[in-house]
Amino acid sequence: MAKAISHFALLVLTFMLVQIDYSEQLQSSQAQTLVRIQRLLNYPTVLSSWNSSTDFCNTEPTSFLTVVCYEESITQLHIIGNKRAHMLPLNFSMDSFITTLVSLPDLKVLKLVSLGLWGPLPGKLSRLSSLEIVNMSSNFLYGAIPPELSSLTSLQTLILDENMLSGRLPDWLGSLPVLAVLSLRKNLFNGTVPKSFSDLNNLRVLALSHNHFYGEVPDLSGLTYLQELDLEYNALGPQFPKLGNKLVKLVLSKNKFRSGIPAEMSSYYQLQRLDLSFNKFVGPFPSSLLSLPSITYLNISENKLTGMLFDNLSCNDGLELVDLSSNLLSGHLPNCLLSGSKNRVVLYSRNCLTTANENQHPSSFCQNEALAVGILPQRKKSKQASKAVLVSAIFGGIVGGILLAGLVFLLARRINAKKTIKRPQTRLIEENASTGYTSKLLSDARYISQTMKLGALGLPAYRTFSLEEVEEATNNFDTSAFMGEGSQGQMYRGRLKDGSFVAIRCLKMKKSHSTRNFMHHIELISKLRHRHLVSALGHCFECYLDDSSVSRIFLIFEYVPNGTLRNRISEGRARRSLTWTQRIAAAIGVAKGIQFLHTGIVPGVYSNNLKITDILLDQNLVAKISSYSLPLLTENTGKQVGHGTASRSGDPTTNARVQHVDKVDVYDFGLILLEIILGRPLNSKNEVDTLKDQLQTGIAADRVARLSVVDPAVNKSCLDQSLKTMMEICVRCLHMNPAERPSVEDVLWNLQFAAQVQDAWHSQSQSSDGSPISPSKPPRLNHGHRSQK
Repeated sequence: MAKAISHFALLVLTFMLVQIDYSEQLQSSQAQTLVRIQRLLNYPTVLSSWNSSTDFCNTEPTSFLTVVCYEESITQLHIIGNKRAHMLPLNFSMDSFITTLVSLPDLKVLKLVSLGLWGPLPGKLSRLSSLEIVNMSSNFLYGAIPPELSSLTSLQTLILDENMLSGRLPDWLGSLPVLAVLSLRKNLFNGTVPKSFSDLNNLRVLALSHNHFYGEVPDLSGLTYLQELDLEYNALGPQFPKLGNKLVKLVLSKNKFRSGIPAEMSSYYQLQRLDLSFNKFVGPFPSSLLSLPSITYLNISENKLTGMLFDNLSCNDGLELVDLSSNLLSGHLPNCLLSGSKNRVVLYSRNCLTTANENQHPSSFCQNEALAVGILPQRKKSKQASKAVLVSAIFGGIVGGILLAGLVFLLARRINAKKTIKRPQTRLIEENASTGYTSKLLSDARYISQTMKLGALGLPAYRTFSLEEVEEATNNFDTSAFMGEGSQGQMYRGRLKDGSFVAIRCLKMKKSHSTRNFMHHIELISKLRHRHLVSALGHCFECYLDDSSVSRIFLIFEYVPNGTLRNRISEGRARRSLTWTQRIAAAIGVAKGIQFLHTGIVPGVYSNNLKITDILLDQNLVAKISSYSLPLLTENTGKQVGHGTASRSGDPTTNARVQHVDKVDVYDFGLILLEIILGRPLNSKNEVDTLKDQLQTGIAADRVARLSVVDPAVNKSCLDQSLKTMMEICVRCLHMNPAERPSVEDVLWNLQFAAQVQDAWHSQSQSSDGSPISPSKPPRLNHGHRSQK
C-alpha cells in the first residue's frame, strides 16, 4: 500500500514539474517574442525598460505600455509611442512584424499606436482569432482592409485612425456580429458607406470623418445602441441620415447635406454635441434644439436655415457653445443665450437678427435668400399673408407700368443715338471693386476656408488702373507688346512704372452697358486670386463720352514668364524637362487652382476648358492656370460657360452630363495628368482611350510594366508607389461616367501622397553606407501627408 502511494506521489510530482517546465517554456517563448517586437520596432523609447530578463507578466502598467497575462499567457499588449513618431526604417517589414505577433495566440487586446508602422495591413492578423480590440491608429498603414479580417468574429473594437488606408469599405464589416466601435478617421477611404452597416446591431461608435465618402448615409435608425456618429469632412448627402434617438454625439459638418433638419431631433434627449456646420441645410431651424436636456455644443453655422427667434425662448443651462452664424435667421437673439455661464460662447453674425452687437444683414436679405432656396418666409397670420399678396400685386402693377413707359423711352433714345457716330472719347471711370451690390452673386461671394485665403499671398492688392498707365505700360499698344488674340480679346505684355511686368487683356464690348453693369463681374474677378491662378491685378474702363457706356475693358493680370507646362514636358529638351518631383508639384498646383475655382468663391467657376497649354510656369516653376471661365469674358463672346454651366472640353460626356459640372474639369485635369506621365502630346480621343487602357494594365501589373509607360526622361527617378498613385488617379479622372470620377479634393490628396512618398524616398536615396536605395522600396513619411498649403 505504501509503495502504491509512493508511486502515485512520484507521478503527481513529475506532472507538476512538467507543467512548471512547460509554463516556463511558454513564458520564455512569449518573452522572446516581445523582445523581438522591441527590435522590429527599432527600440522605441517607450520600450526602453525591456530586456531578455524582464518579467513581462508582472510589470507595472502605464498609460503608454501595458502587458496583461492570464494563466501565464499574454492576452493584452498596449504600446503607445510618440505622437510625432517617424516612419520606421526602410528595412522594416509589416508582414514580418505581424508574423511575430501571431506567436502570441491568446491576444485579445492589441494596441499599437504612433509607432511608425508602415506598409499594407497583412491579412495574417486574422490568425489571432481571439482578438476583441484592435487599435493601430496614427501609423503609416496603406492599402485596403484585408478580407481575411472578416473571420475575426469576436472583434468588438476596430480603430485605424490617422493612417493612409484607401479604397472602398468592404461590405463584410457589417457582418461582424459584436462590433461596437468602428473608427477610421483621417484616411483615404472612398465610395459610399456600406448599407450592411445597418445590420451592426451592437454598434456604439461610428467615426468615418476626414475621408472621401460620398452619397447617402445608410439607414441607421435600427442601431439602438449607437451613441456617436462622426462623418465630418466627406461628401455625404443630400438627405439628413435616418438615425436612432439615443445619440450622444452627432457630427455631420463639412459635407453636402442640403435637406431640412427632421422634427424628430427634438426628441434626442441624450444628445450632447451636435455639429451641422458648413453644409446647405435649408428650412426652419428647430429652436427646441437649444433646450434639449443634455445639449452642451450646438453648431449650425454656414447653412441656409430660416426661422424667427424670440426673446423668451428657453435654453439648456449647460450650453457651452452655440454657433448660429451665417444662416437666414430673423427676430431677436434669445435672452437665455446672453445670460448663464460667463464661459459660454455664442456666435450669431451674418443673419438678420435685430441686434446691434454683431454684423447682421437686413431682413429683406434673409427673405430673398429663403425664396432663392425654395423656402418661403414664415407668416404669423394668414390674413397678413393675403394682405401682403394683395399689396404686392398692386405695387407690382404700378411698378410694371412705370417700367414699361421707361422701356419705351429708352428704346426711342437708343434709336436716335444710333443715328450719330460714336467717338470713343476716353476717360477714367474709377470705381471701387469692393463696392457693395445687392445681387445674389455678390452676397454669396465669400472665401470658404483659411486655406483659400492664403492662396493669394504674394500678390499686390487689386486696384483700378488709369488708361494712361495702361498705355504707358504697353508703349501705347505698340506691336512689339502684342502677344496674341483669341476669342477672349487681345493680349499685350506691359511693364509698369515699378518695373514689374503684367499681361493686359483688351476686351471690346459688343453690347452697350454702363460701368455699373460690369461691377459685379469686376467684384468676382477681384476675388479670384490664388497662387495657382494667373490672377487679375486690376482693371480699367474706357468709356464713350456721350452716354458713358463702356467701349473697352482692360484686365491686368500677373505676367508669368517661364512658358507652358507642355514646353517643359512634351516639347522641352532633356536638360530643361521637368523632373518627376517637379511634375507632381505642377499637377498639385493645377489641382489646387481647380479646387479654388470650384470652392474658393460662391458660386463656383466650373467648366474651364483646361488644357496643358493653358498651364504656365513662373520663375520658381509654380504652375498657374491662365485661362479660366470668367463670366465677363464668356458673356462678351456669347458662349455659355462659367458659373454652373458646361463648356466645351476634352470630356466626351460633357453635353450629356451637365449635372456633373464639377467633374468636367476633373476629366480635363486627367488629360493633363496623362501628358505629364507620358511626356508627349495627345493626338486624339481614340489615343486617349488606348493610353488609359495601358495605364490600367500597368497598374495591375508589376513595376517594370509601369515604367514602360512613363516618360523615359523620368522613369529612372520615380518611385514605384508614387508612379502607381499618379497612374491610378489619372485613370479615375478619365472615367467615362462623370459620377465615378473623383472629387478635386480626392485628386489633391492622392497627388500629395504621391509627392510625399517621392520626396521621402529622395531624401533617403542614399543609405548609411552610401549605396543607393532602390526606388521600389517604400519611403519614410511624416504625418503631414494630408496638408493643403
